[in-house]
Amino acid sequence: MTTLQLADNLYPNLQLRDTVSKALQLMNDSKATFLPVISEERFLGLISESDLIDEENKDIVTLEIFQASFVMAAVNANNHFLKAASLHSLYNTNVVPVINENNELLGTISSGALITALGNFCGSSEYGALIVLEIERSRFAISEINSIVESDGATILHLNVSPHPAPELLEITLQLNKKEIATIIATFERYEYRVSYYSGEELFENEVSTNYQNLMNYLDI
Repeated sequence: MTTLQLADNLYPNLQLRDTVSKALQLMNDSKATFLPVISEERFLGLISESDLIDEENKDIVTLEIFQASFVMAAVNANNHFLKAASLHSLYNTNVVPVINENNELLGTISSGALITALGNFCGSSEYGALIVLEIERSRFAISEINSIVESDGATILHLNVSPHPAPELLEITLQLNKKEIATIIATFERYEYRVSYYSGEELFENEVSTNYQNLMNYLDI
């Protein structure tokens, strides 16, 4: 998904000639801490509420005098949406502007739109389970992980690798397309992966409980 496809345009734009008072009012109305400033449709930067709040002459002073403090954070319309997520995190803004090659503002992406897109990207909206593994960096092999998952008839919807507090380890997060993961967890542990978290705990416990009950019923015969 490109950044332009994700743009929801929930927030208004500001002009250089707008007063500080107007800018703060628009920020308050839209519950925003940053808004984009444009001039003849060209993006000039993001202005922060914190840069305006202490201005004494809010009804007279315009945004022109604050240009030096504009945050030059924007993404190209053809960028993958993860680029917008990166900028959002880096600058801690509520909005990410989307521009073209001529620096014209085409739209904006809100925090809510980014969170929804990231959730869908990670497969959180799909039916299935989540497993978090820990393994030595030297042993990390996607082919082995995939083989373990597929051996139980499951499919990996999303795989993320992130650093672990222990430098010799990696943390691997898997989103799978099935809930019944007891066998998969047991296999990972047999291959000496540490399973630090999984979302199918109740189903796992239910399967163990069911097997135990079946055994008891068999012994009663």
